[in-house]
Amino acid sequence: MKKMILFVAGIGLAVCLTACSGESKPVAESTEKTGESITNESSADKENAEVVLQVAIENSASEPVGQGFKKAQELIDEKSNGEVAIELYPDSQLGDKSSLIDSMLLGENVCVLADGAFYADYGVPDFGIVFGPFLFDSWEQCWTLIESDWYQEQCAKLEEKGLKILASNWIYGERHTLTTEPVNSVEDLAGMKIRVPSNEIQSIGFDVLGAASTGMALGDVYQALQTKTIDGAENPLGTLYGRKLHEIAKYLILDGHVKNFTTLVCSAEWFDSLTKDQQDWLTETMVEAGEFNNGVYEKADAEYLDLMKSEGVTVVEPTEEQLEAFKEKAAPFYEMGDKFGWSDGLYKTVREAMGE
Repeated sequence: MKKMILFVAGIGLAVCLTACSGESKPVAESTEKTGESITNESSADKENAEVVLQVAIENSASEPVGQGFKKAQELIDEKSNGEVAIELYPDSQLGDKSSLIDSMLLGENVCVLADGAFYADYGVPDFGIVFGPFLFDSWEQCWTLIESDWYQEQCAKLEEKGLKILASNWIYGERHTLTTEPVNSVEDLAGMKIRVPSNEIQSIGFDVLGAASTGMALGDVYQALQTKTIDGAENPLGTLYGRKLHEIAKYLILDGHVKNFTTLVCSAEWFDSLTKDQQDWLTETMVEAGEFNNGVYEKADAEYLDLMKSEGVTVVEPTEEQLEAFKEKAAPFYEMGDKFGWSDGLYKTVREAMGE
């Protein structure tokens, strides 16, 4: 089988859990925000590998997801005996998420972390609801949902659009809000410019809370906080800390507005070009690496919070009453189905699919 080559031009879940489920020069980059020198290494000697999948993430390699992909490199090397290799490009080295997803539609051998909100923008509107504010009350509801018939149907629709989900069992984290001015309640968000990823679901999901959402690539957030272009950002603690955003924004409210499970997505065209063994090695690897990631996340989340506190961040832990106020403020989001192009009764369908 010929070696598959990624040509990057101008871009600067098993079955669904397991089956809803090349080559470039290594780049060494020293990143100011993480303070570590990162060399992109394959999971095997890519000169001998028949297949190379380039995993591009906006996160630093030190975050739980970065460690999860390092585990994936080990696993794929073992499973394929070096036939398949994974290259890891952290810190947005290959560009922003939307550009990378666009490249997948051209058949390129790149993989990213992405979520339902992005898939809504790529032709599967119902997928967007999984990123709605305060949809999930527990992680167990997330895992029930991704095993449901409804979720498998969404994965199949996405594949028809050209995008293949390799795994959906990765915890990205509970998303909290970090700001340059104190936020003690949902009312305090009124008018604040809060960075969100550049997609409609997450933008409107934060707008309904009273904030003024600002779509922006993660790599641009540090400078935007420095220049006061934005007043804050939302993300899991590992990402907020990993990008050193707390150096500028010193107020954190643990609102947990989204329980963010994430998916690994690649080109359906590229995936279909692989042999059955190669496909199985990849999907099995990504699911197993997801389990590893989740273990790392569970321990790291508490450590990140302690670090942020020790480095001068004021942390607000909302009371149940305060969280209920957030949920009430978010409720109108689920009445906007027509705006998002959702199927009739989608909210009820999803709540039932998650075991409620």
